[in-house]
Formats: sequence, C-alpha cells, structure tokens
Amino acid sequence: MPQKICIISFDHWNYDKHIVDKLNAKGIDAFHIKIGGFKHKNIRVRIANSFSKIFLGKNPKIQKRQEHIIEMLEKNGFQDQILVINPEVISLDYHLKIKKHTQKYIAYLYDSVSRCPVEHLLEGVFDEIYSFDKDDVKKYGFKETTNYNYLEKQPITDKVLIKNQALYIASFDNRLEKVILLKRAFQKINISFRFIIVGKKTTLFKLKKIFSKDILGLELRRKRINQNDLKQLYSETQVVLDIVRENQTGLSFRVFEAMAFQKKLITNNVNIVDYNFYNPNNILVIRDDNYDFDFNFFETQYKPIPEEIYYQYTLDNWVTKIFLI
Repeated sequence: MPQKICIISFDHWNYDKHIVDKLNAKGIDAFHIKIGGFKHKNIRVRIANSFSKIFLGKNPKIQKRQEHIIEMLEKNGFQDQILVINPEVISLDYHLKIKKHTQKYIAYLYDSVSRCPVEHLLEGVFDEIYSFDKDDVKKYGFKETTNYNYLEKQPITDKVLIKNQALYIASFDNRLEKVILLKRAFQKINISFRFIIVGKKTTLFKLKKIFSKDILGLELRRKRINQNDLKQLYSETQVVLDIVRENQTGLSFRVFEAMAFQKKLITNNVNIVDYNFYNPNNILVIRDDNYDFDFNFFETQYKPIPEEIYYQYTLDNWVTKIFLI
C-alpha cells in the first residue's frame, strides 16, 4: 500500500499543488485540501457571512473552512503524514482535531513568525516544524529548509526574445515604496521594465494616486497571474526582481523561478550571499536601499548553476527531505 499524505494550505499563488503532483508522481497517495478554495454554498449564505463580519465582528467562513478540513480528512481516511503550510490560519483546537487523522503532523512556514505569529502552536501540536527563515530557525529551533523550485529547468533565452530587461511581480503591500525607487533607478539608466502589482486594494490605490507620476509604468491589477502566463513573462525578461518584506530572511519563490528560467536576479535579501548557488555575476544584492545600479550587470551573460547544486533546491529534493520518502 502506498503512503497517504495530505497537504493543507491556502495556496494563494498555486505553489502548493505542485507538492501534491510531485508526491503522486512518486507513487504516493496524496491529496490537497486548499483552504483558500472553500466557497459558500449559495448567495444567501454569502450575504449572511458578510452581515456577520460587518455588524457582529465575526467571520463564520473561518469556522466553515476548518470544518471543511475535518470533513475532507474523514472522507479520505487516516493519513500517514499531514503537512500544513502556514498553520496560523487554523485555530489550535482544529489543529488538535486534524492531528488525530495522521501518524505524523508537520508544519512548514514560508512566512516569518513576525509576520504570521505561530507561538501558540509551538507546544504539543506538530511533530516537526520547518521554516524558510534563518532567524526563526535560530530563535525557535525549527528545522531549516528553503522554498522549492517547482518549475522545470528552462533553456537560456535568446536575446532577441527578450521584451523587458527587468520584471517584478508581487502582491500589493508596503513594498510598493521600494518598487517606486526601483522604477526611478531603472529609468535613470534606461533599463526597460515591467512591474505587476496584484491585490484587491489596487483599485482604490489607483483612484487615490490618479494624478501621481509614481504609479506611471506600474501595472496594478486585482487578479493574480496564472502560472502559464507567468512562465511566458519570465521567458521574455532578462532579470527577475525580488523585493522581500521587512523581517524576512528566507528566500522567496522569485529566487527559484529565476533559477529555473536561468535568469539574473536583483534582490534586497542580503542573506542570499550565504547560499551555495550565489554568484555575483547572476545576482545583484541591494544593500541599505541603495538603488544606484551598475548598467554592466545587464551586459554580462547568465552563468548556469552546477547541476548538483541546482538539484538541492528542486521540488523533487524538497519532498524527499520533508517526507523522508
């Protein structure tokens, strides 16, 4: 009988489904409970939920999502392992209910604890907790891992196919101030760019900033980019931009997407220099918010990462490490 493994996550950007696909490809009986995919049964329930949020300060959908997890586990039977990604979205009492459905209960944090607090889940809940954040690993004793390269390795793009020298794609948040500085720096040295900012609040922001020059050249949109379109965007760019949130030391998925497409990277995550794939020819590190770039970074060719190092950051290696399969 194959192992049974369940992945529980919100999965806003559809990263986590790749874990399930990889496990199934390895002969594991794996399935995904996507919390973010839970929907109200009908419009009446949705209106009632909105009324409760606005007038009572309670969100019944949160409770329903957690009940949905238990229902799915009861439907799919006892699991050899369950992995919860960013477990702070589930209450302690439901974690304890979930744990009854598995031999091994694991958590993976790909947000820092300062941003997504999990201190209330550190005792007596998980058998193992993995984190991508080096500072959190040191502080809380988590097991260290990185995010994973979920894409197949792509050939180096021919120069004639490049449409933009720099590409930035991220959620709408307080990083926008740094993005505007980045835009000005590129304009100063005549670097072509495409900046795509995604989030529900972008519409209101555009209305507030309608006469501001700062948002000129920024693509503000509500809907996320699907992964096929994302691949196309990466194939048409020369350099991927990675601006991390405050207090984040772990590597974002941008790093691994750039790695898969064999693209150069500009990042403000200074910790990247401590990784064995770091090469200053391929990766330009922004320090102390200094956005005065050397144009020569865009003139040199990408140098491929040795295969043995590249494999360490693949999803294949990640699932082997986390699930010991």
